[in-house]
Amino acid sequence: MKGLILSGGHGVRLRPLTHSQQKQLIPIANKPILFYVIEDLIDSGINDIAIIVGPNKEQIIETVSSVKWDAKISYIYQDAPRGLAHAVKIAKDFTGNENFVMYLGDNLLKEGSKEFVEDFVKSNVDASILLTEVEDPTQYGVALVDEQNKVIVKLLEKPKNPPTNLSIVGIYGLTPKIYDAIENITPSWRGELEITDALHWLIEQDYTVRYKRVTGWWKDTGMPEDIIDANRLVLDTIKTNIKGEIIDSTKAGEVIIGDNSIVKGNSKLFGPMIIGKNCTINNSIIGPYTSIGDNSTIENTNVEDSIVMENAKIIDINRISKSLIGKSVSINKNNKQSDEISLMIGDNSQVIL
Repeated sequence: MKGLILSGGHGVRLRPLTHSQQKQLIPIANKPILFYVIEDLIDSGINDIAIIVGPNKEQIIETVSSVKWDAKISYIYQDAPRGLAHAVKIAKDFTGNENFVMYLGDNLLKEGSKEFVEDFVKSNVDASILLTEVEDPTQYGVALVDEQNKVIVKLLEKPKNPPTNLSIVGIYGLTPKIYDAIENITPSWRGELEITDALHWLIEQDYTVRYKRVTGWWKDTGMPEDIIDANRLVLDTIKTNIKGEIIDSTKAGEVIIGDNSIVKGNSKLFGPMIIGKNCTINNSIIGPYTSIGDNSTIENTNVEDSIVMENAKIIDINRISKSLIGKSVSINKNNKQSDEISLMIGDNSQVIL
């Protein structure tokens, strides 16, 4: 079986970060979101993967190629965001006449997709999707289901009055029949070919679309608060691993410290948290639920519940909380500041507070 990962789009809801980096490369616990997806497909037994890339294709290719994967990885260019079904359509030469799994590159699943993939292989259905209950189903594709036969009865895209709170998760088991469906649908009001419409066409033609419910948590990392929440969820799974040094400082909870990093000057670490390689933490309080990227320096600062990307320099800030701080960002104190600040700062920025 083959895997198709969608990693295009502009990520407008995550600007300014996505002005300079593709949203699927934003790190969660110091690892790009896209890497979790690739690892999940490989763990599910899929070792022939194509990634749909868009405007930042060189960035995706360079980052993914920096790792030696236990899989063959190729790339398919989509010139503009034209919908999930359009992405499937342009991948037809890759998937051929085989069944395949499509995975949105900004989705995270705690329990992974292995059980879902195995069930799809054994079930001999025409398509299979994952569902989970959500608080606000008006923001997602929604499914009406036949609980007894485990099949989808109807699909609705972001309904104003949803009849159910079962949302479609961004992992799909598809067969070549999906191409017939795509040829028989028209673009939505957004001007895009929707995979929800293609799956609904299959249902209307009496094809079998099966479902499974998500176990554990699922996260669609499309908004800043989703990124920070996903960071919390992943950090909750880590175990202590200290490769750097802790000098005249304390730690509590699960803590990861990378090679050649030093924590000193009466600093305090509260896990779960992760510090990358070649970092210096001096007289600071870090965590809980904080990720510090490689080659970063933090002095006389309290950072909690935040993601700080690589090459950051933060000095003399009272308290940073619930923040997304891009690569090579410099934050320094100038005037008197409030006790706590929340920031979303794009790459290569300099901020004086």
